[in-house]
Amino acid sequence: MAASNQTAVIVPPPTNAVAGVPEGLRDIRGPVPLPPELLWLWIVGGALLGGLLAFWIWNKWFRHAPPVPAAPPIPPHQRAKHRLADALALLAQPKPFCTAVSDALRVYLEERFEFRAPDRTTEEFLLDLQASDLLNESQKEFLTNFLTRCDLVKFAQHEPSEAELRSLHSAALGLVEETAYEPATKAQESE
Repeated sequence: MAASNQTAVIVPPPTNAVAGVPEGLRDIRGPVPLPPELLWLWIVGGALLGGLLAFWIWNKWFRHAPPVPAAPPIPPHQRAKHRLADALALLAQPKPFCTAVSDALRVYLEERFEFRAPDRTTEEFLLDLQASDLLNESQKEFLTNFLTRCDLVKFAQHEPSEAELRSLHSAALGLVEETAYEPATKAQESE
């Protein structure tokens, strides 16, 4: 055992202990009865508090404002047209312009046909596209040509003219319009 330079302090028990209870400590008391004239006050206060709690729970969880009719969702082709229109602001910068145009078309294809386009390489996307029957052969050929032209600008430092960039933009817009659909409204569905 290791030696310690601290000494132990031993405190002796009190000498006037009665029946196992040390001096200065008393036994616990029983319940204190409420005076009958204050009992009704406790009952009313508890009822008010319970009522307030119930009202708060009902107001928070069960009472809802009348639902606001949701705006009809914007069809994918309209969102794509907006993205393509926004891309025109980048026409003076070929690389950002081609990135914006190809991203707009890829997002449209994902929303419209459920292709996993935006997060894949062009090669992966085109491989999956060839196995799909959602687009016809001319549309598949167009996409292959379109994405290859965009990749040349984005990755191979190709500097296209403004006419070529406008041609890419109008080609993307043409595919969007060719494959667009109008979702049925509730009035059309009930007919």
